[in-house]
Amino acid sequence: MSRRISAGAGGLAASYDVVVVGLGITGAGVALDAVSRGLSVLAVDAHDLAFGTSRWSSKLVHGGLRYLAHGQVGVAHESAVERGVLLATTAPHLTRAAPFLLPLTGSVSRTQALVARGGVAAGDLLRRAARTSSKTLPRPRLVSASEALVLAPALQRVGLRGGLLYWDGQLEDDARLVVTVARTAADLGAEVRTRARVVAADGGSVVLRDGLSGATVRVDARAVVNATGVWAGEVDTDVRLRPSRGTHVVLRADAAPGLRTAVTAPVPGSTSRFVMVLPQADGTLYVGLTDEPADGPVPDVPEPTEPEIRFLLEVVSAAFARELRRDDVVGAFAGLRPLLDGGDGATADLSRRHAVLTSRTGMVTVVGGKLTTYRRMAEDAVDRVVAEHGLAAGPCRTRSLPLAGAAPRDELARLTDHPRLVRRYGADAGLVLGAAQEVTGLGTEELLAPVATGVPVTLAELVFGVTHEGAVDVADLLDRRTRVGLVPADRALVVPAAERALAVAPAR
Repeated sequence: MSRRISAGAGGLAASYDVVVVGLGITGAGVALDAVSRGLSVLAVDAHDLAFGTSRWSSKLVHGGLRYLAHGQVGVAHESAVERGVLLATTAPHLTRAAPFLLPLTGSVSRTQALVARGGVAAGDLLRRAARTSSKTLPRPRLVSASEALVLAPALQRVGLRGGLLYWDGQLEDDARLVVTVARTAADLGAEVRTRARVVAADGGSVVLRDGLSGATVRVDARAVVNATGVWAGEVDTDVRLRPSRGTHVVLRADAAPGLRTAVTAPVPGSTSRFVMVLPQADGTLYVGLTDEPADGPVPDVPEPTEPEIRFLLEVVSAAFARELRRDDVVGAFAGLRPLLDGGDGATADLSRRHAVLTSRTGMVTVVGGKLTTYRRMAEDAVDRVVAEHGLAAGPCRTRSLPLAGAAPRDELARLTDHPRLVRRYGADAGLVLGAAQEVTGLGTEELLAPVATGVPVTLAELVFGVTHEGAVDVADLLDRRTRVGLVPADRALVVPAAERALAVAPAR
């Protein structure tokens, strides 16, 4: 039975096979895995889809190159395999191959260059071991200084001796992936609810407070999965985490004009740390990221620090002809990585491997890991639930189960009528437009026009966010269903359109 994502805790069944707490990428993935095996599923979040760490990533599905530098070969291989699954099968509409250029400038020593070449070569071995075709992700190669300048005209020319070109996976948007996974789970029959806060939980039940009405309701479950990320220790006090903060800044594209590739700049004095400049389809650049300890209480929305912003600008400025300044920054965001506490040492050295833990009450917690490997994390968590709670479930299907809107790349290439909607919804672009037409009575031209000068967001996608994706307020639409909120000045321009969408398209 297909359902739509909705808000609040009203009208729920008395019990489910599995209750999933948390609707970031991990919780949404667990909900999809469980419901696709034939289990009845309720998935809840105190706030909204992709409210936490899942929307603060670099928007990449990467092959684990950074983990190789820390000797985490198993994690790197798992990441490469899951990248291939996303690119080729489950989400070709939301992912694409992206070129990365490591410019060999005067600030990159010969030793750094040799280490980088070795790392990229090892990453290509991972690609082949994961059976990802070179047609999907081309092989890396060295480029001349002149070719490097064609790919990135803004590079520092003095001392440029060439570059290392390699490829990795890029997401259209991390929050869009979360919403699509959740919508796919709902299409298969999962009950997906935002604004439903867990105020008590154990291995066999949860008590929910409705964020809209304030009412509380108890729901029984044969199994409860804690997928709350950096808040996992608040749901299960047996879990000990040591979060780290990753910060990005947002620039306009003209801060480094003409980029046809992402640019990777090595951190001075390190052979394993880099800062990336990542061009986005909306005309912005993301620069990131940091890895700093985040001690103390976990905030709802982490804040970047000024030292982190200065660090990012200083590192990448060494690669460009024009120094990047603080007033180039039009936005900044930070996310907290839910790392298992590994004792003393830098958070950058903690393993990114995920873990599935069972509490004394029988609650299953899945924590750690990263966005790229969410599907495998979910599979492992549901495997544990099925085994420990004796649930009658089919085998995992998610490795070959396309997400809502997915289609082969050649089919997507033939969908040329509404390019922005195709890029964000794939084969469901027509559904998005049709739903908006049905609800508003407006024509295609008005629904697909940018809602503000210089901001490509359309009214059609805002309306669809309300009717099909559970958005209930302006923040849901601008900060998670679309990402215009990453640039505060642009967000202010789009607020009237979001309010219009909420007014003409009441949530169903």
